[in-house]
Amino acid sequence: MKTIDLSLLWPLFALQGLLAVIGLVSLARARSVRGPKWMWAIIILLGNLLGSLAYFTIGRKE
Repeated sequence: MKTIDLSLLWPLFALQGLLAVIGLVSLARARSVRGPKWMWAIIILLGNLLGSLAYFTIGRKE
């Protein structure tokens, strides 16, 4: 049975965490977004990397 080398996944986890923090800060500072802010916060927190990317591509109005 092969083992997964977790050292290869750390950059992905770091990118995911960084995008989540930046997304939440951007969401907190935004005056208006497409949809309610609480929904985007949940999407960013639970959607992993794709949730943050969805917020930056779809959720922001500016």
